[in-house]
Amino acid sequence: MKNNLWNMLKKETREMFRDKKSLSMMLIIPIMIPLLVIGMSALFESQINKSVEEYNKIGFSYELSEVEKEIAKELQIDVVTKEKAELEQAYKEKSIDLYITKEGNKYVVHGDDNETTSYATSLTDHFFASYKEYLQEEYLKEHNMNADNVISIITVDKDIKEVENFYANYIINYAFLFIIMAITVSATYPATDATAGEKERGTLETLLTFPIRSKDIIIGKFLSVSLSSIITGAVSLLLTIISLMIAGNMFKIYDGINLMLPIESIVFATLVIIAYSFLISGLCIAIASRSKSFKEAQSALTPLTFISFFPGMIAFMIKIESSTLLSLVPFLNFTLLFTDITAGTINYLHILLMLISTIAIITIVLGIIIKQYKSEQVLFSN
Repeated sequence: MKNNLWNMLKKETREMFRDKKSLSMMLIIPIMIPLLVIGMSALFESQINKSVEEYNKIGFSYELSEVEKEIAKELQIDVVTKEKAELEQAYKEKSIDLYITKEGNKYVVHGDDNETTSYATSLTDHFFASYKEYLQEEYLKEHNMNADNVISIITVDKDIKEVENFYANYIINYAFLFIIMAITVSATYPATDATAGEKERGTLETLLTFPIRSKDIIIGKFLSVSLSSIITGAVSLLLTIISLMIAGNMFKIYDGINLMLPIESIVFATLVIIAYSFLISGLCIAIASRSKSFKEAQSALTPLTFISFFPGMIAFMIKIESSTLLSLVPFLNFTLLFTDITAGTINYLHILLMLISTIAIITIVLGIIIKQYKSEQVLFSN
């Protein structure tokens, strides 16, 4: 019996590695992860280090006072003085980044809601804050009051310690989400080909005529798909680590931050990836085996890609924290555990509960599939 299982595993693995589509799914998709890490790091750095010349052309519909001109010069504001209609046209033509009108003591900042305008608005906020402080000091002096005693009535110092780098945390967690997606996509094609594909080609009927138990057939197919998924996960994790090392040396936003994961974190991250690979392979086999054709199986498996990705993405966006209960929830538990692991928190209970949950689901799923393969009505009905 063990020989039958081993022979099935060799057969499925051999066919999988001979199939160019399976290999491409297994190896090409992980290449997207370094592109994600490097690309998003470059985007973050470009936003942080945006040159003031890219958003400092500010239009004024009135003549600035000498004090305002001095403040504008200190803030590197490129002052454009024109009539309101001319400024409006210049803004539409994108020759200025923002324009300001004045009626009495009321100033109105005009612009659209976009990235450049937000930077320009921040610049004008500093401009008006400085000008307002000057006017307040002059007013107090005119009324024989000590400006320092009023304006500086309190002082505020900041002592905020950065616990974690937002950009590093963002990049690492999204890289793992893409590892999950890569594993899922990698599992769908071989699972489809090993079940619905064989059924459509008619080779499954021949296979079932051999003296091999349904259990050996299913477990052999399951292990071969799992192997494909684990390889994809391992390659993806390796590329993630390499790309994080490159990004850490390439971009200033990571200065003082060690993006390299500790060995312990890498070991447990690998364990999470292996567990997920087994789970998703079992689910893909279960769904694809109920389909009558390759195309039908692909359509049935498409929602699984989104189901595997979105719970983790939502959890990361709204900052859901791991708990004993959530460690049992499929898909969500993998993302939460990885977030903890990369942050240096290893909760052995949560990891154990994740493994128990995963093993239980796989056992149930494989049991159902084995029963299906014993039923000719399920396998060959039109």
